[in-house]
Amino acid sequence: MRHFTIELEELNRKLLEMAHMVEASVDGAIHSLLDGKCELTEQVICNEPRINQMEIELDAVATRLIALQQPVARDLRHLIATLKITTDLERIGDLAMSIVKQSRSLTRNFNSAFLTDISGMALVVQSMLRNVMEAFVNGNCDMARSVLLADAEIDLRRDEIYGKLIGCMQAEASLVPSAIGLILVARNLERIGDHTTNIAEDVLFMVRGVDVRHATIARP
Repeated sequence: MRHFTIELEELNRKLLEMAHMVEASVDGAIHSLLDGKCELTEQVICNEPRINQMEIELDAVATRLIALQQPVARDLRHLIATLKITTDLERIGDLAMSIVKQSRSLTRNFNSAFLTDISGMALVVQSMLRNVMEAFVNGNCDMARSVLLADAEIDLRRDEIYGKLIGCMQAEASLVPSAIGLILVARNLERIGDHTTNIAEDVLFMVRGVDVRHATIARP
């Protein structure tokens, strides 16, 4: 049992290492868009294959522990949650890469107010990602629920950005390529919020043993 505890702690350490790398990729992608810093773009590109490899490594360890140690109760839920969280983290890393690609293609001939709107949405997403991993580390169900509630704000901000950019395209045809790029960035941020919400649901499952997917109890 002592050996299992040590392996579980090491699994948690590696999961948090992966999460920190994913957070760095999201931060780098957002700042590369807002500030146009090439070094941040390169950081995201370099992180992507390592994030993919960490997903494979973590899945292998969690699967082996389930098969060989036959854990029960919270330990089993913990390992199941880990398998799901690594998948969501990897996909968040992919979305950060997508933001970088859109950032590179933008002509930046649009109103800077649009970047302000994107920045506001990004701040909420970044906060959600930080909070959900803190909730995982501390088993904090209240913080996990706050992440679930924040998802509605992300959807609202996305809809507002879509509306403004569609109006922009209707008014000025030359802005269509850049507006479409920003719409895709907003869509990627919204998807990061969705994956972060998935992790919050996994935290609640791990700690309380309850499945809140699609349940109104998670979003009163």
